Amino acid sequence: MTGVDTLKFLADGQPMPQHDVLIIGSGLAAATLALSLPASMKVVLVTKKAPEDSSSFWAQGGIAAVMGADDSFDDHVRDTLMAGAGLCDEAAVRRVVEAAPDAVRWLIDQGAPFDLEGGAYHLAREGGHSRRRVLHAADATGRAVQQTLLARLAARPNITLLSQHIAVDLITDRRLGRDGHSVYGAYVLDNASGRVRTFQAGATVLATGGAGKAFLYTTNPDTATGDGIAMAWRAGCRVANLEFIQFHPTCLYHPHAKSFLITEAMRGEGAVLRLPDGSRFMPEHDERAELAPRDVVARAIDFEMKKRGLDCVYLDITHKPARFIVGHFPTIHARCLELGIDITREWIPVAPAAHYTCGGVLVDRNGQADAHRLYVVGEAACTGLHGANRLASNSLLECLVYGRAAAAHIAGLESRAAESLPDWDESRVTDADEEIVIAHNWHELRRFMWDYVGIVRTTKRLERAAHRLRLLNDEIFEYYSNFRVSNDLIELRNLVLTADLIVRCARERRESRGLHFSRNYPDLLAEAASTVLEP
Repeated sequence: MTGVDTLKFLADGQPMPQHDVLIIGSGLAAATLALSLPASMKVVLVTKKAPEDSSSFWAQGGIAAVMGADDSFDDHVRDTLMAGAGLCDEAAVRRVVEAAPDAVRWLIDQGAPFDLEGGAYHLAREGGHSRRRVLHAADATGRAVQQTLLARLAARPNITLLSQHIAVDLITDRRLGRDGHSVYGAYVLDNASGRVRTFQAGATVLATGGAGKAFLYTTNPDTATGDGIAMAWRAGCRVANLEFIQFHPTCLYHPHAKSFLITEAMRGEGAVLRLPDGSRFMPEHDERAELAPRDVVARAIDFEMKKRGLDCVYLDITHKPARFIVGHFPTIHARCLELGIDITREWIPVAPAAHYTCGGVLVDRNGQADAHRLYVVGEAACTGLHGANRLASNSLLECLVYGRAAAAHIAGLESRAAESLPDWDESRVTDADEEIVIAHNWHELRRFMWDYVGIVRTTKRLERAAHRLRLLNDEIFEYYSNFRVSNDLIELRNLVLTADLIVRCARERRESRGLHFSRNYPDLLAEAASTVLEP
C-alpha cells in the first residue's frame, strides 16, 4: 500500500501531520469514500488488522440494484420496506434504491469483476427479493470487490493506509475541555509499537463495521467489535434501533469451521432446509418457505432446533447438477470439501449466527452524525434503510451510496486550520498485571449475550443481561483507568458498551417487530417507531 514515508515518519516518534480526512476502517464504505474524495485531499485510513479483515471482504452474496428489464425502483423499494417491517425511512430507502445503478456502475468502472451470463450481468435472487437483482462475483463478491478497491487505493498518492492501528477514542471539544460539539480526529494505538498517537483531521469518518462479536456465534470477522458505535456514543452522538441484530440463518455448523457463512443466494437458487429425517419445515412457518426474509428463516430454524434438541439443521442443494453447484458456489464447495462435505452429494449442516447490526449511529442523508465533522458509514450507521430487518444484499449497496454521499459532503467543507492537540496521557497508568481478566470477561459477555439477547428474547433474560453488563462495565472501567491500553482492552471496552446499548434498545421495545422477537410482547404495535437513545 501507499504510505511508506508516513510509516517511517511515525516510527521516528514525531507527531502525525494533519490530514483532510481520517477514515477509521478499511471495508467497502471506507474504500468507496476514500476513492470518491478529490485527489487534492490528504486522506489516511487506519485499520486495526489487515485491510482484508472486514465484513465487506467476507461478504458472499452481492449488491442489490435495479438492473433487469423486469425490475423497477418501486419493486426494490417495496421489497426493502416489507423486509424492514414498517420501520424503514421510506425517503432514505428510495434515495438508496434510485442511486444504486449509478453506484454499481461506478464500482464496475473501478474494475469490479461481476459475473456475466450471455453478455449481460448475471443477477441472483435472494430471500425477500421479488426479482433477480443481485450482482455478484460467484459466491465471493466481497473479496472480489475489496481486492479491486484496495488496489485502487494503493495507486492513489494522496491516500495512506495504515494497518495494525486501532482507534482508542475520538478527540472532541468535550475531551479538550471546551464548549462545542466538534470532532478533531482520534487517538490511535499503533499495535506494532504500543504507542498511542494523535491523528488530527478536518473530517473524521467511522467505518468500523458492526458488533457481531458481542455474540458467541457469529459470521463476522474478529474485528466486528462495535468500535464506531461506542466511540460515537462517547462523543455525544445518538444511536438507534440496536435491538435489531440480524441472525443469518445458515452458518456452517462444523467444529473446524469458524464463522463460515452459507450464502442466502443458495436458497435463492433452489436449496431447501431439511430436518435430520429429510423433511422440509419452512413451508410450515411461512408461505415463502426458504425465500422468506432472514428473520423468519432464522426463527424457524431456532424453533425447530430447540423443539427437537438439535445442534443444526441441513441445507440441501443436491437436486441441482454438480456443474451448476460448483459454478455458482465455488468458494462454499471448496471449503466444505476441505471439511469432508461434498455439497453436490451431501446436505450442509447449518445453524443461525449473529450476522448484521441493523441499527447504529444516527446519521443524516450525507452520513453525518450529531457531532460536527464526524461521519459514520457502513454497518456502524443507522441510515433508515434497513428498519427492523435488512433485506439481503442491501448492505454493500448502502456502503456504496453513503460512502459516495459522505465524500461529496466532506469535499464541500471549509478547510480547518491545524491546532495543537494534547497527546495521549499515560502518566498515571502501568502495564497490566493480569490480562486473563480481558479474556475471561470477553468470553462471559459473548456467552450471556447469546443466551439472553439472542433470536428469541424475554423481559427476564434482558434484565439478567443488563445486570451482568453493569458488573462487567464497572470492572472494565477500573481496568481501563489503571493500565495501558491494548488492542484487546480497547475492543472489549467498546464491545461491552455496544452490548449495553443493544440491551437498552431491546428493553425499550414493547412489541415483536422484524428481528426483535419477545415472548413477553409477541404482538405488533399499530404504530412503528424507532428506538433512539441519547447520551
